[in-house]
Amino acid sequence: MEHTRGQRTQSERDAITVEIGYALASAVFAAAVVFGVLAGPALLFDLPQAVERVLLTAGTALATVLFLLRVISVLVRFRQGSQPSQPGRTSPDS
Repeated sequence: MEHTRGQRTQSERDAITVEIGYALASAVFAAAVVFGVLAGPALLFDLPQAVERVLLTAGTALATVLFLLRVISVLVRFRQGSQPSQPGRTSPDS
């Protein structure tokens, strides 16, 4: 993204806003799926209390980690994708 005297253009700000929204939405979806897969049986079935606790804890922990990793990876990829690898050249797939 090209900057004019250190300030971002409106289209650059819009692109960043959209990318943040996408990062958050996709992270929430992925975390919900992981939580549902791990903690779902504990919520749906009558399991021993120790098993329920382990499933709920594992689901919560992994969903949180996945959420953070997804947001970070999307935003880092967006930041890196805005600059060509070799200044003055376009990427071969563009």
